[in-house]
Amino acid sequence: MNTKKELAKTYNPSEVEDRIYSQWVDKGYFHAEIDKNKKPFTIVIPPPNVTGQLHMGHALDETLQDILIRYKRMQGYSTLWVPGTDHAGIATQIKVEEELRVNEGLTRYDLGREKFLERVWQWKEKYGSRIINQLKKIGSSCDWDRERFTMDEGCSKAVKEVFVNLYNKGLIYQGSRIINWCPHCITALSDAEVDHAEQPGNFWHIKYNVKDSDEYVVIATTRPETLFGDTAVAVNPEDERYSSLVGKTLILPLVGREIPVIADEYVDKEFGTGCVKITPAHDPNDFEVGLRHNLEQIKVMNDDATMNAYAGKYEGMDRYECRKQMIEDLREMGLLLKIEDHSHNVGQCYRCGTTVEPIISKQWFVKMEPLAKPAIDAVKNDETQFIPEHFEKIYFHWLENIRDWCISRQLWWGHRIPAFYCDDCNEMIVTKEDGAICPKCGKPMRQDPDTLDTWFSSALWPFSTLGWPDKTEELEYFYPTSVLVTGYDIIPFWVMRMMFSGIEHTGKVPFDKVFIHGLVRDSQGRKMSKSLGNGIDPLEIVSEYGADALRFTLATGNSPGNDMRFHLERVESSRNFANKIWNASRFLMMNLTIDEIKLPDASKLKLEDKWILSAYNNLVREVTENLNNFELGIAVSKL
Repeated sequence: MNTKKELAKTYNPSEVEDRIYSQWVDKGYFHAEIDKNKKPFTIVIPPPNVTGQLHMGHALDETLQDILIRYKRMQGYSTLWVPGTDHAGIATQIKVEEELRVNEGLTRYDLGREKFLERVWQWKEKYGSRIINQLKKIGSSCDWDRERFTMDEGCSKAVKEVFVNLYNKGLIYQGSRIINWCPHCITALSDAEVDHAEQPGNFWHIKYNVKDSDEYVVIATTRPETLFGDTAVAVNPEDERYSSLVGKTLILPLVGREIPVIADEYVDKEFGTGCVKITPAHDPNDFEVGLRHNLEQIKVMNDDATMNAYAGKYEGMDRYECRKQMIEDLREMGLLLKIEDHSHNVGQCYRCGTTVEPIISKQWFVKMEPLAKPAIDAVKNDETQFIPEHFEKIYFHWLENIRDWCISRQLWWGHRIPAFYCDDCNEMIVTKEDGAICPKCGKPMRQDPDTLDTWFSSALWPFSTLGWPDKTEELEYFYPTSVLVTGYDIIPFWVMRMMFSGIEHTGKVPFDKVFIHGLVRDSQGRKMSKSLGNGIDPLEIVSEYGADALRFTLATGNSPGNDMRFHLERVESSRNFANKIWNASRFLMMNLTIDEIKLPDASKLKLEDKWILSAYNNLVREVTENLNNFELGIAVSKL
């Protein structure tokens, strides 16, 4: 090309970036080949939700991955960056249900499961490629020939294989346990899907009268609406205040049902009144007490957190409406002694923010203790290393205190649980097949209506995307992956689940290193959110300043594990820097009179030439060292 004519004085990214990117893709520069003469280097993208669009967290995540990928590609590694998206069970179903309700006045039940799922797949086809195109827009050099989706045929095959294998080993079981229930999403949640926030509340002190006596006990509760499910009141066996009451019968207020006073070491005699109402169907600790004392489990709420028939005249009321009314009724009956202010931790659904209900429910669980130990040992033995190292503490905290993982969801969009029931003879089987005939009576079997937790499939992402459970060449060559790049907020959701899944199903850790970055906050240091309205659209930044300016800003502002503040002034500086590079290149190319540069012998170099080559070599050595140590911000600053 005629460089002198075509290079404008001011760099305009919109005229350059898309064109250059298209050339890269068309010429296959991002495609990784299996080459036994080269070392492999693999990164799997944390799959963004198919519902989503690019936000600053994604932009930072992809920028850091892209730096590592391009660096290793230039060093001659066979470099694979696997792209893809997550089906995002709850989030996607909510989006489609909302669209149905607003546009057609319909619910999913009006359509039925099959027709509703057809709508979701249509929605996915319409919007699913949006975030992939946005990733391309910011310059991500993924191997787009290997793009995956958590519900594609290969990933779905892996999910069935894992479920059946774990079930056959006794590590997946079905049982009635206390789970986290979201009354808005109408589904169970795992512990990691519940955000806890300190909220102001109350202790309501309520009298429970002893049967045929003037005596009574006082319980203090933060959830009086669960009173209808009380099946005992517990005291500590060493609490002399109540020793004479153990074995006696109380009359449950508002209900009139008789419940026993029991002694159990679970009760802290120093806390509250020393008397604890036991509601086995609505509290995990009460559930355990109930099992020890063979207490009845009475569930008093419907799935939408309205009260059921056990609540008597309060049936049909919302839980908080019921609370308000029953407190008034208790006050009138002289059974409410006092109301005390009390701040406590309240669990909220990570998707919709609704206060979750601990509730008894029949669900599917993964037995975690046998899976957690190898995952803990792998990090302690440095098979996988966290960068920065101190993030191991979050990882260890979750795995060392983990409860069994509730994996069933009361959704229609997702991987259907591969369990089948015979309604004639009550036989149940788990199989990888799409349908089942009862092995006992020969009748067709009904599949479990629930789907699996979204994280169940994304936990398999590092190896399911490479063809597992088949023994593919890609799996043999590119697995284990080299580095996982992700934010610290996703360690309990995803990182630890990939670790125990990789070890259990492949016998190897899924990645050698976990590179943890912080969050992108606004200029005031606040987390970007819809509610605050302080989010910044990366694509708007790209449109105005260019992808390189955005990425340079994110890279220079990053230090491993630390949050960064996003300032538009820094983006402007990055754009100005890109313009300087452009003009320096323009000046060079306008004045260049040779086609090839050959360095003369060192003995013939002038002092100033030696100085600049020495400075250059020092820079190369330092930047290489920084990149190898994941000090990307420092490396970019030096450049």
